[in-house]
Amino acid sequence: MEPIVSGMQGPAVEDVQARLLGLGYSIDATELDAKQFGPATSAAVAEFRRNESLEAGSHVDGECWSRLVDASYKLGDRTLYLRLPNFHGADVMELQHALNILGFSCGKADGVFGPHTEAALQQFQENVGLFADGMAFQDTYSYINRLHHIWKGKPTVSDTENRTGFARAASVLEHTRIAVIGEDPIARNVASRMWNIATATTDRSGMVLCDTEPPEDVDVVFEIASSPLSGDAAPRATIVLADAPNISQRIRTALAAATDTPALLRFELTGITHYGSFTSSDSQALAILLLDGVCDALSD
Repeated sequence: MEPIVSGMQGPAVEDVQARLLGLGYSIDATELDAKQFGPATSAAVAEFRRNESLEAGSHVDGECWSRLVDASYKLGDRTLYLRLPNFHGADVMELQHALNILGFSCGKADGVFGPHTEAALQQFQENVGLFADGMAFQDTYSYINRLHHIWKGKPTVSDTENRTGFARAASVLEHTRIAVIGEDPIARNVASRMWNIATATTDRSGMVLCDTEPPEDVDVVFEIASSPLSGDAAPRATIVLADAPNISQRIRTALAAATDTPALLRFELTGITHYGSFTSSDSQALAILLLDGVCDALSD
């Protein structure tokens, strides 16, 4: 492209000015009204170039224009998905930041929609009960925006989970009515062990073990299964434990996004349970891990 430089006037200058204003840079009203690339516009461009670590100057060349366009995208401005060349821009970086905070690691938020971002987005969509296609449409943005109080302005969390203290776990169990359902023999084994541990933690535990339908007065329902939902089943909030190193954050995100009462969250044990090789010790360890994640998520 031909550089846009001081002294020029017209639609191209107006576009540059509008993008700079949207990014918080100051330009005199007289230059804006005239669509004139004057001293104030030059100063704003020079500051933008410095902030983007571009070569010093006050002109808008091809590289500066590309950076300006990327920086101007807001989350939700466009549909994002994996393609070549990859989508890149401030909206991608904000999506990555949100996913990282919500417990779906994309790696470093670099503003490039690559395969790690697609995988994290699919996990988020599955977690909140959306169709997990890895494409950020308005339905996905709607959920992310509803959860802005969790991720907006927050530092990225570590994937490492901390164990919930005994007193905090007891408090959660005493003040929350939790129904746990196991769909199959392995899942029922894990569910019953969760109930046993909860009861041993406090004799006032509000956790109930159910075969199918939960009681009407529960606050949240956790459904455990060893296999995925059938292909014709409606999507629901799901955490695949084999893909979730940060269970409590995944639970927290899914519950915050839930619209039904009581909230229903499905735990899938696919990839970590196998008939004939899944021992009672494995079941106990998994029950402890799940209960700890549940209590941590519900303790906020």
